[in-house]
Amino acid sequence: MEWAVILANNSIPDEVRHVVLPEGDGTLGDLRFRALLGEDDWASLPLPIRRRFSKRLAGGRTVVYTGEILETRMNRAGWWLAQLSRLIGAPLPTSTDAHVPSVVTVTEDIATGGQIWTRLYARRNGFPQIIHSSKRFGGATGVEEYIGHGFGMALTLHARNGALVFHSDSYFFELFGRRFMLPRWLSPGAMTVTHAEVGDGRFTFTLDVEHPRFGVLVHQVVAFRETAS
Repeated sequence: MEWAVILANNSIPDEVRHVVLPEGDGTLGDLRFRALLGEDDWASLPLPIRRRFSKRLAGGRTVVYTGEILETRMNRAGWWLAQLSRLIGAPLPTSTDAHVPSVVTVTEDIATGGQIWTRLYARRNGFPQIIHSSKRFGGATGVEEYIGHGFGMALTLHARNGALVFHSDSYFFELFGRRFMLPRWLSPGAMTVTHAEVGDGRFTFTLDVEHPRFGVLVHQVVAFRETAS
């Protein structure tokens, strides 16, 4: 399957954005992450990760992951960034509480054909923090994360040491149907999310935000297990 050829120009044509093909058990699978990553890198990932990122979510299907926050660290600049980001929906963790529950649900983004990710982070005091974002299959890199209020980022996909890695390529702001790219000096730094298998049906999401001047702003590790779909 020549997905690498299809994506040679870092774009996904319409027929690939919504592609679903039969899996071995006769169900339909979503091959868009596979197409973006390329066959060799995709094959290097553990089977549970490949299955997780091949789930078809159309038709009202929802996937639910439950687990706990293992670690959250942020330096002073990271704390201020997290608080300021509340103005656009609080896409970064605002608490450093550890060993508290977390729940993630993934559903179809009906408007774009992408995926809506809803993250719930419990806190020791007060209501849980809830973060919404949409993974859209389009843009210069083929996939982007939209966090609302006009803000989002283009992502690149990589396979590293058996883990699936999402890395920020650029940040953008949309207003009145137009897109404006944020200059490097206005960006929060490089954002990396690593999805790694740890065995026994469990996996971790590791979030890192690193600024060239202010260092590692945010580091968070959350362990999950799929519980329902």
